[in-house]
Amino acid sequence: MSSSPPSAVHLLIKGRVQGVGFRYFAQDAAVALGLSGWVRNVPNGSVEAYAEGPRADLEAWISRLRQGPPASRIETLETDWPVPQGSSLTFSIL
Repeated sequence: MSSSPPSAVHLLIKGRVQGVGFRYFAQDAAVALGLSGWVRNVPNGSVEAYAEGPRADLEAWISRLRQGPPASRIETLETDWPVPQGSSLTFSIL
């Protein structure tokens, strides 16, 4: 984990991302990078995620999520860069 100022990213991932271990994949990647935040399934079949940490680490996380676990198929990955909330120290599956 680098010492740059914290950033935040909000993601909406669409494709074959439910029932393929995507949330666990996202959590493992976030924990490995020292990020905090959450990931959850959305009723429309997509996955939503939010993470905070150094910008370079968030970008590395996004790169991993674009690949996804083996059974997934990422069609789109929408990103938004909100102001960090600083509300979590862990990364959770909601």
